[in-house]
Amino acid sequence: MRDTVLIALYAFAGAAVTGLAGAAALRLLRRRSLTASLTVVAAVGVVAMLAGTLAVAWAMFLSPHDLTVVTTVVAMAAVVSLATALLLGRRVVARSRELAAAARSFGDSGDFAVPDGPATAELDALSRELAATSARLAESRDRERALETSRRELVAWISHDLRTPLAGLRAMSEALEDGVAADPHRYLRQIRTEVERLDGMVGDLFELSRIHAGTLPLTCSRISLYDLVGDALAGADPLARELGVRLVGDRVAAVPVEVDGKEMSRVLGNLLVNAIRRTPADGTVAVAAESSPEGVVVSVTDGCGGIPEEDLPRVFDTGWRGTHARTPPAGAGLGLAIVRGIVEAHQGRATVRNIPGGCRFEVLLPTAR
Repeated sequence: MRDTVLIALYAFAGAAVTGLAGAAALRLLRRRSLTASLTVVAAVGVVAMLAGTLAVAWAMFLSPHDLTVVTTVVAMAAVVSLATALLLGRRVVARSRELAAAARSFGDSGDFAVPDGPATAELDALSRELAATSARLAESRDRERALETSRRELVAWISHDLRTPLAGLRAMSEALEDGVAADPHRYLRQIRTEVERLDGMVGDLFELSRIHAGTLPLTCSRISLYDLVGDALAGADPLARELGVRLVGDRVAAVPVEVDGKEMSRVLGNLLVNAIRRTPADGTVAVAAESSPEGVVVSVTDGCGGIPEEDLPRVFDTGWRGTHARTPPAGAGLGLAIVRGIVEAHQGRATVRNIPGGCRFEVLLPTAR
């Protein structure tokens, strides 16, 4: 029993010295190739066995013949172990280089392509994460390009929208100043109309800037959706009568919601005005509100004839009007963008879809607690 304990102690001592030397070597080689580290690990295992064997032989627990046999076996194991470590290291390093080259490609605004061939579980997991990251970056670049295009269009459109009425205001003011206006009162009324339109456009731009900056102040309170829709219908009724459009709001449930009454009235007003202007005379605009498993759904259905499928994703974009006309009733193209911004500020969602004969705008709001 005593001899067994001594053999274990001598073997442990020899292996411990080798392990410490291997740890020091790994620390020195920590910035080198993985192949070198794997070689050191394989060498530590073999040399630790040899060191333990020599320590036991030095303590005269092994005969010279047994020592020769064990040393020969350990040497053969060392050759095989080192060769295996070199092959494994070269394969892992090659795979890592392929992965680095692929990662470099999507870092240069390209797409990440997973290298072919087998890989370790860790490298395979890393490849999947890089592929997912590449997909997210591609989506982000697409959104950025779309936003940049939308900004450029908005600047161009707003510049046109401002230039035209300003030119008219300048001409009318000069005519009044020079006393050549045939009907000064008509000119004054026209000036007032244009100023009110410009004031509304500037107000929409200011509202949109607060929405995009995330600084839109909301004062939420518990309000009946029935009252909100009723007020919006009353406000839009004169425009509907003028254009010969019938308003229907008989499917509105008295569901409580926690919203900013002023901002939500603006949402409903924008949707109703948009629907009324694009519904032909003798058409119908219907408003409905009901509870759903996701929350409260408010819908505005018009008779515009539908929106082209390719334009549906752009309906709520800033500056989109669905027409190239830059005059009323096309508007400034800010109303639906403001609708989406206000609804999302309430943790809701605004969507649109085509139905037979028209389209339906839906606003989903969280149910009041």
